[in-house]
Amino acid sequence: MTSPITEAEIARVVPAFYAQVRRDPMLGPIFNSAIGDWPHHLQKLQAFWSSVMLASGRYKGQPMPAHIRHAAQITPAAFARWLELWGETTDAMLTPEAAAAMQEKAARIAESLALGIRYDRERRENTGPVAAQAI
Repeated sequence: MTSPITEAEIARVVPAFYAQVRRDPMLGPIFNSAIGDWPHHLQKLQAFWSSVMLASGRYKGQPMPAHIRHAAQITPAAFARWLELWGETTDAMLTPEAAAAMQEKAARIAESLALGIRYDRERRENTGPVAAQAI
């Protein structure tokens, strides 16, 4: 089965989406404080989406530790806003089939990252002095 999206579309959508993210009142402060080199980061994000959508293997990073480092700022509302902007951008720039495919993947990724952040937060809360003595 072929993907409904191409490398060229990923290369257009990702920068357009993150331009919106950077201007967004909720997401902008989170992303702009976490990312120092936007051109480099956009290349990584394009490689990520290429790997996710096209199984290209271009992405070699680990998104979970990067998101956990900023867990204090990443709330369920931030994930919801990220998905809302992603939906608006992909709907505006892609065919309905390609937009739906990218939105489905984005929802799974957001759910996975949110669960990972929650697990890490709970693990940290349960490893305090009292929890350590119970071991």
